[in-house]
This record gives sequence, C-alpha cells and structure tokens, in this order.
Amino acid sequence: MKKRIPRILLAAGASGSGKTLLTCGLLQVLVNRGIKTVSFKCGPDYIDPMFHTQVIGTKSRNLDTFFTGEEITRYLLAKNSADCEIAVMEGVMGFYDGVAGITTRASAYDLARVTDTPVILIVNSKGMSVSLAAYIKGFMEYKRDSHIKGVIFNQMSPMLYPRMKKLIEEELGIKVLGYVPKVEDCVIESRHLGLVLPEEIPELKGRLLKLAEVLENSLEIEEILKLANEAPVLEYPLLEKTDERSLCQPAGTSAIAEKVKREVDALTEMSQVYTWKSPKKLRIGLAKDEAFCFFYEDNLDLLRSMGAELVAFSPVHDGHLPENLDGLLLYGGYPELNGKALEENLSMRQEIAAAIKDGMPCLAECGGFMYLHEKMEGMDGKCYEMAGVIPGKVWRTPRLTRFGYITLKQNQGISHGKQETAILGESDLGVSPAHEFHYFDSDNCGTAFHASKSESKRGWDCMHGSDHLLAGFPHLYYYANPKIPQAFLKKCLEYKELQK
Repeated sequence: MKKRIPRILLAAGASGSGKTLLTCGLLQVLVNRGIKTVSFKCGPDYIDPMFHTQVIGTKSRNLDTFFTGEEITRYLLAKNSADCEIAVMEGVMGFYDGVAGITTRASAYDLARVTDTPVILIVNSKGMSVSLAAYIKGFMEYKRDSHIKGVIFNQMSPMLYPRMKKLIEEELGIKVLGYVPKVEDCVIESRHLGLVLPEEIPELKGRLLKLAEVLENSLEIEEILKLANEAPVLEYPLLEKTDERSLCQPAGTSAIAEKVKREVDALTEMSQVYTWKSPKKLRIGLAKDEAFCFFYEDNLDLLRSMGAELVAFSPVHDGHLPENLDGLLLYGGYPELNGKALEENLSMRQEIAAAIKDGMPCLAECGGFMYLHEKMEGMDGKCYEMAGVIPGKVWRTPRLTRFGYITLKQNQGISHGKQETAILGESDLGVSPAHEFHYFDSDNCGTAFHASKSESKRGWDCMHGSDHLLAGFPHLYYYANPKIPQAFLKKCLEYKELQK
C-alpha cells in the first residue's frame, strides 16, 4: 500500500536537549492553528506520549523498530495517521543512539530511515556559537542518509539567532527553522523513572499555551509545514490482507534486501494471528489509575480488534472488581508510590488474588507484577502487603535493574518425562522483543522465559507462566508478537465458557 503522510521527526544530539518540551510546544502550535495532528514517540517510552496526549487531545503512539522491524513500523505509522494532516515524531536519546549503546538500531535515525521521514535536529546551543556549525555538520555527515533537513536552536538568544542562521545556512546548506529562547517557567522536571506525569505539573495546559505563543514568534512554522509536506509517499503492508502483493517486496540480492525479505515472509506467516478475533466478546479488566498508568495504546487497540472489551478499574480507589470479567490486565506504573493505598484496599487485593487463583487469565508486567507479590517495599522504605498471588517480596534497589531491550524466548521445561504446563495454553509462544526499566527487584522473578540482551552475552531467566498467568518485569509490545495477546484471549474465552 502507498499513502501520502506529511511528517517530521524532531531529534537531538543528546538527552536533555529539549526534545519533549519543543515537541509539545510545536504540537500546541499546530492544534491552535486547527491542524489535525497525530504524534509518535520513538522507542519504548511511556511518559512522553502522555505529554503529547495532553496537547493533541487524542492518544499518542510509539514507533519502535526494535519491537516491530521495518514493515510493521511503517504499517503502524500509516494506521495511526489515518485522517490526520500531519504526523509529528519525537526522537529518543541522541539521534544515532540505538540498541546496546553501540548500534543505531531502534534509534531516532533508524526510525527516520525506515519511515523515510525528514528530520529537524534540535541543537542545544548554550555555550556555543561558531562551533555549532561543526556540531551540526558532524550529525549531517555521520550517515549519508541522515534525513536531517532542518535545524532548530534551543536556548539561543534572539540577538545571536540571525547571525547563526546566516552562518549555518551559508556554510552547511541546511535550513535553520527557528530558535527557542530560554523559557524557565515551561520546564518539565525529571524523576527517578523518566519524567513526572503530566498530571503532576501545575497548570500544564497554561504553560504549553504560553510556550506555543513563544514558538509562533521564534519558529518558522510555515517552513516546518512545508518540510513535512515534502516527505515521500510511505509504502507499507496491509495486515488485514497480508500477501505478497500487499507487502513491499525488496529488489535485488543485497544483505538489506534479504533481511527485508525474511521480515516479509515472517509477516505473511503471522497475518492470520494479527487478524484473529474471538467469536465472543470478552470483558477484560484493565487496571488504570495513578499506580497503573503505563500503556502502549497499540497494545490496547490490538486487544480490542481481537474481540476484547476493556473495562477500566482502579486497584487504588475501587472496592471491587468489575462484574463478569473474563480476564485481567495489570500493566506498569508507580505502585511503589502508592503502596499504602494499595495495601489499604484489602477487598480489591483479595478479589484479584481469588480471581487469578480460581483460573481467571491474567497478564501482568512490571508494576502489575510487583502488585501480585506478597510484599512490596515502597519508595518511602516501608513494606506493604500486596495481592499475594506470587510468593516473595519486591524491594527497591539503588540503581536501574536489568535496563534496556531484551529478547524473550520461552523455556521448555521437562518434568517426569513430560512437558510442563504450557504457558497460556501454548507450548511455544515464539520469540518476543521486550524491554525492562525498573529500580525494583524480586526474590521470585520466575523462570518461564529466558531474556537475552541484544549485542551482549548477558542473559537471565524471568517471568512466571502457567496455563492462565504470564507475569514478570518485562514490558511487551503485542505487535512484536501477536501470539501472546491471541493466546491470552483464547484462555479468556475458555474461562468464559467454564463460568456458564
């Protein structure tokens, strides 16, 4: 399939260069102008899309080439850009920083390459003048296909800007698209796990409106829109009708062509899984509150397309589970900041434990996995009683634990000459790209899967798996392996039938 999608990617040389702030400000400018906008975050980040959502009023999405490769990444861009006038992507870390810190895979550059998207490089100009030319030139020339088509200076004075714009455009031949002066009252602060949540910033909307007013005057908005409209037509697969005619078949016998061909072949094989749908509507309880707030919107969309009705509930505030549930979803968030409230909600803890022990299918990851333990140490250092489904305790560590991308492969356990209980009813769920990002650890992480670090020999066993439970620290992206949501919903369907 082919589609014209006006699009840009905002990238930077390093974290802390102002990507999120500038992206949100630009999104607000576009919204103020009445331009229907969709936004994306490069990589596995949960929180930056929340800030985008506060601006555009609809759910922002993630695009991650480690999770979904080239074909599915283009598909998700096309799918989520339907009926929108412009797509704005926010990069991750430094522009070329990818998997394992030694590759460009899954970097902002990689996303620009895969989606053929024009890049605007955000340059933190504090403490530099002429040296900016060397800095920008290095990023433009490190890769021949950098896709860098424009530059925005962050933290630059209005007095210096005209001179630097003239110098850069004359010496490097690249368009300078504006600057951002110092805006102290629009700063987004950091916390131990990424950024603070949007709800925690006082008068966020007011701050963004003020920033948008600044950017209307300091950025060349018309030139940015022109650049977005110059993006090439996007070619992508149609998953609903996946065959050789609907996929972008590579030409030639190069290593890249062979790589894409293997991906196309795998995608063709998986097409029936992506399009599977439960014959009956399934009511799935989705934990959603200040303790459980990390969601990939495309995960939820895929579950819905497979026949799930997602029923939100709060383990912090609600006294009881919703009625007539066929399954449970406990995703990540900040249970460690809400330990006291979670412990005090005894009825909810007991109902969740009883439901899972009675055979209700459940997917739990990171914060949700922590909640299922017997005990959890909170950020305040106190130990709290949790649901008690998984024996053991979760405690805080002084640094990030098992941080970054991983690949999960199901362990095939043998007991008394027979294969042990299949996970979610499947003897082999295949290989799943995933990631971990947590400051907590458990004395009972599980052994159902083996996690391997990319570009490394390091690996470990993790996750608890049974015929109705999959729980562990790793975060999963369902489009990377749709067998997992399919297997979960099939078990939910079995459970529904048994409750009649």
